[in-house]
Amino acid sequence: MSLLQVNNLGVQFQTPDGLVSAVNGVSFELQAGQTLGIVGESGSGKSQSVLAMMGLLAKNGKATGEALYNGQNLLTMSPKQLNGIRGDRVSMIFQDPMTSLNPYLTVERQMTEVLELHKGMTRREAKKRAISLLEAVRIPEAARRVDMYPHEFSGGMRQRVMIAMALLCEPEILIADEPTTALDVTVQAQILSLLKDLQRDFGTAIVMITHDLGVVAGLCEKVMVMYGGRVMEYGSANDIFYQPSHPYTIGLLGALPRLDHDGSELVSIPGNPPNMANMPKGCPFSERCTHVSELCIGTLPPLAASAANPAVLRACHKAPQELKPSVEVVAHV
Repeated sequence: MSLLQVNNLGVQFQTPDGLVSAVNGVSFELQAGQTLGIVGESGSGKSQSVLAMMGLLAKNGKATGEALYNGQNLLTMSPKQLNGIRGDRVSMIFQDPMTSLNPYLTVERQMTEVLELHKGMTRREAKKRAISLLEAVRIPEAARRVDMYPHEFSGGMRQRVMIAMALLCEPEILIADEPTTALDVTVQAQILSLLKDLQRDFGTAIVMITHDLGVVAGLCEKVMVMYGGRVMEYGSANDIFYQPSHPYTIGLLGALPRLDHDGSELVSIPGNPPNMANMPKGCPFSERCTHVSELCIGTLPPLAASAANPAVLRACHKAPQELKPSVEVVAHV
């Protein structure tokens, strides 16, 4: 049985302009020790999907469908039941550690209260465990730094603190929401290397949310490409990067800067993301797709196995062989 199985997940928000469907019919599975990358442009529904599973939607948000963790539906749990799982069996690293860490509490207190709540440790035992986790995420002089406040750490060190906090209870699932966005490329590489090492040591399954395809290529085994609140393509990282079969995936990969080009021209996907309050009738990508047809405009394509590769799910009316450019253009991440 899958560690996490998401079935037909939907997220709607009631706004002054009407009902906005931010996530529609998202389904995926996560096995123990596996890494899933969720990619797409800003506003594609990546973060709202996992916030729904964690019970962290805004007050005007509502989640539907199923998010089965070890057979239990997270979406129907009471806040008390969720609090017993969040931070313990399922942990989350948020995008901006400066707004996620409490500026009024030392790192030690923010870490020890997690262990006191979920593991029943004494404060002394919890502090010892906190120091060992800070050492595990390669924070130098952890025994001294544990008593410091968040503002006394650099951005990269704060992100390491967040990772250490997320791993305190040795969770089965770690959700990382854009964990390297605000960091320079050197620190990004260090954080990704750290996540790989920690996954190897703890056997944690990881859901990595990002718009950086390079991050996904270096860390993930499975990839889910989202656009307009829907899954466009879902398969192994190898298939997605070397044999992309959806126009949106091909566009994302083709837009990446390449070292073997002179850099005189950057390729981009024409147009803008859809208005989530007024989605197209057919494929959400139809307004920007260079392969669009009348069928695409009027009919929503189902997410189904590709005839060329049954291991890949794709939501497109066009056959993979009809799409250009060739894989040589995109397989360079």
